[in-house]
Amino acid sequence: MDSLNEAFEQVIRYCEEKTEKISLIALDKWIRNLTPYKFEGSSVYLLTENDFTRNIIVTHYKGLLEDGFESVLGFPVKVELLIKSMPENESRQESLEENRNEQFGNLTFENFVKGKSNELAYAFSTAVAGGTEMSGSISTNQTFNPLFIYGDSGLGKTHLMKAIENEVRRKKPETKIIYTTGENFLNELVEAIQSKNTSEFHSKYRGADYLLIDDIQFIENKEFAQQEFFHTFNDLYNARKQIVLTADIAPSKMNFLVDRIQSRFALGIQVDIQPPDFETRMAIVKRKAELVGLQLGDNIARLIAEKIKTNIRQLEGTVNKMKGLTEFTNETPSMAMAQKVVKEIMIENHPQEITVDRVINEVAMVFKVTPEDIRSTNRSKNISRARKVAIYLLKEVKGMTYLDIGSELNKNHSTMTIHYQSVADEMTRNKDFKHIIEDLEKNLKNN
Repeated sequence: MDSLNEAFEQVIRYCEEKTEKISLIALDKWIRNLTPYKFEGSSVYLLTENDFTRNIIVTHYKGLLEDGFESVLGFPVKVELLIKSMPENESRQESLEENRNEQFGNLTFENFVKGKSNELAYAFSTAVAGGTEMSGSISTNQTFNPLFIYGDSGLGKTHLMKAIENEVRRKKPETKIIYTTGENFLNELVEAIQSKNTSEFHSKYRGADYLLIDDIQFIENKEFAQQEFFHTFNDLYNARKQIVLTADIAPSKMNFLVDRIQSRFALGIQVDIQPPDFETRMAIVKRKAELVGLQLGDNIARLIAEKIKTNIRQLEGTVNKMKGLTEFTNETPSMAMAQKVVKEIMIENHPQEITVDRVINEVAMVFKVTPEDIRSTNRSKNISRARKVAIYLLKEVKGMTYLDIGSELNKNHSTMTIHYQSVADEMTRNKDFKHIIEDLEKNLKNN
């Protein structure tokens, strides 16, 4: 076999045949988007886009990948998943949590490239971490509590969050810091309610010295999660504990956030991050290339910075992909290579518009019915179930009102709420069904 890429293509074909272990949607979403990095000893290193994706694959599909490589190569292989935006740490530990900490450990203030688009967010972040960018003592000054950072995906919000965590841990190792995402907060709450163990959940989150929640907008329109967050926020704020939040939009634009939480967000500082200017993009490309040991000429760095204008993650992904190509092909970086990789990265990260037809078509494919079936009056079990899922996703992913959904499907809008809730209820009872819905949501949002 000539390369790891060829081996990985055969592993994908192996996974395609294991329909009892992975759906085609999950295969397309999670496995096909992995990038082969290197083969070392008995370990294969694959690159993922982010920590969330990595955790999904480790939890659900790592065993399948290892079986696939063993089938293709003829001997046992250990699959290691790394995050594209992070260089490999040769002394990686075995456990998932240690691996995660090592990857995030490189997200420091030193490695954050400052520019006009993010200098305020950087200054406020160093302040809450006890840095010197701002005057005053955070322990006695609530000016920056909560600190709310907002901006489009891929602009460095998570980097700042993890830099705060890493800086505080370095200065005060005994500090209890909780970093999570809005989605994980919601999922943990659901599990706590189902297991009747909410006291442990309360103890965990309300006992934090620093609570850092990425993508807090995920609790928007989730009433019970907002209620829990409200009480958690109050306990921490009154105890003068630091809260840091990020979102992809400003709090004022979260239409489905209750007023009392909106008012809590307004207690501290809200700061946005804008897309970086050309000089900052150039600096990011050069810094990332330095971190991964890639020699890039100014002309190549300039090309990347000129072509990719709005997303730092895409800039880093381009450098990572070029690094991988140079290792697999033994070629030196060139303008032609950079142009090819930039084009691929931009195509990979250009999501399709979420239309009603697209939602219905995706659901129809998964449930093996036709789009016409979903729009019809047919009440057979499978078609009815697919129709309910379409209603759920049109509400959750596209944000349509029940009235609009009913109009689109030629159904009485008063029944839309019932159908939506039946899907939500089944997701709490049936984990396999929940995985199907989550796969559909992610596929619609990210492809």
